[in-house]
Parts: sequence; C-alpha cells; structure tokens
Amino acid sequence: MVADRRELLGFACVGLLAYAVDLGLFTCLRGPAGLGPLTAKTLSFVAGCSVAYAGNALGTYRHTRTRTRGLRSCAVFFAVNAAGAAVQLLCLAVSHYGLGLTSRHADTVSGAGVGMVLGTILRFWGTRTLVFRSGAASGGRTGSWNGTSGGRVGSWTG
Repeated sequence: MVADRRELLGFACVGLLAYAVDLGLFTCLRGPAGLGPLTAKTLSFVAGCSVAYAGNALGTYRHTRTRTRGLRSCAVFFAVNAAGAAVQLLCLAVSHYGLGLTSRHADTVSGAGVGMVLGTILRFWGTRTLVFRSGAASGGRTGSWNGTSGGRVGSWTG
C-alpha cells in the first residue's frame, strides 16, 4: 500500500512539474517570443511531455525493468499524453458546443477541471500499464494490482 501511494505521489509531483514547464513555456512563447497559439502550445506540450517522461523514468518508475525504456516507450508515453489532452479537449467541446455552456467559467470547469481529472486518470493508467510495466506484470500476473507480490487483491487475509 505504501508503494502505491509513493507511485501516485511521484506521478503527481512529476505531473505538476511538467504542467509548470508547459504553462511557463507557453506563456513565454505567446508573449515575448510572439508565436501563434497553436505553435506555442505544440512546443510547450512537447517540452512538458519530455519533462514528464524523464521524471517518471528516472523517478517514479525507476524500479521497472530498463527494457521498457527507449524510443518505443517514449513514443507510447507521448501517445498516452496526447490521448489525455484529447480527453480534455473533448470535455471542453462537449460542454461548450454540445451543452451550450459557453461562459469562461464553464470552459474552465469543463476543460481544466473535469477534463484534467479524466485526462490525468487516463495518463496514470496508460503510463503505469503501457509505458513503465514492472517486470512481473509484463510476463505473468501476480496477486497485486500494481504487479508486486503483496497478497491477493480483495483478500482480508492479505
């Protein structure tokens, strides 16, 4: 249970750092650099994902097998993060265009609130399941949801 909390805390800390890099770079690229919004967001998204991948690979998931790292895992990580971003955009689009909730507050709640929560859940699942699988979880099933041998899930005898 402690390892699960550590993993979630590490993922959250890395995510906050990546978000800060994304937001800070986007602000700089839009303001002083004078880039357009899509170019600025694309560059800041790539930078944020790079920070998140490095932080998760070197920190949160450093205990996983090294064979899961490299170009393939980096590409899958970017795909998972792009899917999380798509979830955020979909929540915003459904709220704004589908439900007609067009105020700035509604856009913030749907995109940065509901969309961020759902996107983060998808990112967490995808990162731990598709990118940084532990050695035991990639080969055979174990008794724990995180791929460790910590007893049976749901068993009061543990």
